[in-house]
Amino acid sequence: MLDQIDQQPDERLFPYERWTPQLEELSNTYRNNTPFPHIHLTDFLNEAVARQLVQEFPKPDDASWIQYKHYNENKLGKNERNAFPPLIGQIIDELNSPEFVTWLSELTGILNLKADTSLEGGGMHQTERGGFLNVHADFIMHHHRKNWHRKCNLILYLNEGWEEQWGGSLQLWDSSMKRCVNDVSPLFNHVLMFNTSATSFHGYPDPIHCPDGTTRKSLALYYYVVQSNSVSVPKSTLYHARPGDGFGRSLLIFCDNNLLRFYSFIKSTFGLSDGFASRILGAIFRKKK
Repeated sequence: MLDQIDQQPDERLFPYERWTPQLEELSNTYRNNTPFPHIHLTDFLNEAVARQLVQEFPKPDDASWIQYKHYNENKLGKNERNAFPPLIGQIIDELNSPEFVTWLSELTGILNLKADTSLEGGGMHQTERGGFLNVHADFIMHHHRKNWHRKCNLILYLNEGWEEQWGGSLQLWDSSMKRCVNDVSPLFNHVLMFNTSATSFHGYPDPIHCPDGTTRKSLALYYYVVQSNSVSVPKSTLYHARPGDGFGRSLLIFCDNNLLRFYSFIKSTFGLSDGFASRILGAIFRKKK
């Protein structure tokens, strides 16, 4: 908790005093990075805060994790804010606060950003040995908030001692899915922020090889703008095969996309939770195999 951290009286959970003077430079970097606007920052939070987040992070055998396990991904998620450990909850609240969202809007150049306090698809993520996330473009329309269009992702990594040979780097692919342009290792207290669009392809598609008992941990927050007119945009994540994946793998990715599209429709129509939908998807995939 905060009282366990050697913190100065005026210190904030997010160090605005360190990052705000750099906003103009950061914004230029963000907008000019390829293959889509993004920025990768190190030492995002004060180190003591970040270390406490790691200590609080629930183990994968905690019963409340959502099982995201189907052909295109194998990871765990948790997005019920009331069930978060104390400091993780406070960090999530800070990164969803009006002050931080204003800071992020200035960084990205995206006007009128809104935080998603429901953490649809976001919150805590954790991947065990053998887990993966195929390359994809994220869902753009919020499942439960009409006209909320997703514009920006923030991923904070919490992996002390992560080694490159374990894999798990987030690959950033070009809009034609011809090549991986950049990749970001999931290192401790590093953050990646990037534009969300129909062509912002990213993922860590190769199973990670971390030791048993070690996991790839992150916090994910998504930001939206409210558009007055409804636009036909994807409500489901769209996965893509990589060059060289072969016909069989490409076909399975395509089939799984259709399942996801159907369950996204069901979620939106009936207001179902991520946990319910992911359990159904997992059951269907296991039966299919």
